[in-house]
Amino acid sequence: MSNIKIQPLGTRVLIKPLDQESKTASGLYIPETAKEKPQTGLVIAVGDSEEVCLKINDKVLFPKYTGTEFKIDGEEYLLMECSDVLAKFLE
Repeated sequence: MSNIKIQPLGTRVLIKPLDQESKTASGLYIPETAKEKPQTGLVIAVGDSEEVCLKINDKVLFPKYTGTEFKIDGEEYLLMECSDVLAKFLE
């Protein structure tokens, strides 16, 4: 999936936030400035601790203002503690 060269340490996880819809159900486009911060994402990498209960490609739910945001090659990522993740979506 991703060729990113970063390894979270300890109980941290690396998450790729999923974009929210840019259109409402009625067909109106939402400008970038009006969009909410993403709260769902895909786990890209997991820390080296055995306490991490998430796996790569898990879709997760997290609070709006958590983790450390950064960009690599123009892509946005979040690095956060595994305990900050609220839930994972079941397939």
